[in-house]
Amino acid sequence: MQHLFNENIEALTQASLIFILGVVIILSNLIVIATFINFRGPQEVINIYLLSLAFADLICGLVIVPLSIYPALQSADGESKWVYGSIMCRITGYIEVTLFSISMYTFMWISVDRYLAVRKPLRYETVQTKTRCQCWMCFTWVSAGMLCLPSLWTEKDPTFDKYAYICVPNWNHMAAYSITLCILVLGPSVISIVYNYGYIFSMMRKIKSGVAIHDKEYATALAENLANPSHVMSFLLVFLFTLSWSPYIGIRIYQEITGQEIDNPLLHFGVVWVGILNSFWKIIIMSMMSSQFRLALRIFFLTICCRTQGRLQAEILGLDPDD
Repeated sequence: MQHLFNENIEALTQASLIFILGVVIILSNLIVIATFINFRGPQEVINIYLLSLAFADLICGLVIVPLSIYPALQSADGESKWVYGSIMCRITGYIEVTLFSISMYTFMWISVDRYLAVRKPLRYETVQTKTRCQCWMCFTWVSAGMLCLPSLWTEKDPTFDKYAYICVPNWNHMAAYSITLCILVLGPSVISIVYNYGYIFSMMRKIKSGVAIHDKEYATALAENLANPSHVMSFLLVFLFTLSWSPYIGIRIYQEITGQEIDNPLLHFGVVWVGILNSFWKIIIMSMMSSQFRLALRIFFLTICCRTQGRLQAEILGLDPDD
């Protein structure tokens, strides 16, 4: 009787955690999206990439997370099962892989954007235009969606993780595709991120050490760009994303190499949902490190209850509301 009671409490706790996580992911990313859309002041092009990440996280909160609540509750009566059908399981696994690919590619483009801001500070605004960045994001979403399509048409049904309560593609039955996808997604992304941020932080060290730069105009523009907190903020977003998913990836690699499955339900549950929790942290990092986002967030909350949005924004931005 006590064992059954403990199982019920554990199932209810896990389902509650999933529900709360889903709510905070949806609300936080809705706020981020509404904040960027509502803001009428000058914005950095990096906000386009941050908006893309917010949309990817929002889809995760709306589609992936809610489907795990009922299987988690069902685990109190025994072994949990996927109750939504094999087709929905395939679609869920496809969306998960696609969103992960979109996030990796977006972080890659963010690192490229930050690299160009430091490498070509005098030409950055002409190279990184808003239209060009929007086109890159559209290309990223379309290419990631097409690249991950084979995960929908595998011979074997996706695997339902009975400990984490999510459907994942059956990678063991499509090893060649799995390796190819890993190379195409992680390869260029990791190489670009490591090289670009390595260059950025090396330039920061040179400027702090007082290395002489003969072109004064270039030196001034470079110093201004390096003082932008977006460099460190974007790197921290990448670092937290990597840190969140590293335990899950590490366990999967260990199991594949050793051929032994780690029989620890709480560990499996924890590493998966710590990774998904990354969809919430971004709003906290942006609020802490971006003064422009804090200003846009303040304007958004003020304009919720104010009809004269244009006048209010102009006043906060220090502009003449009658212009």
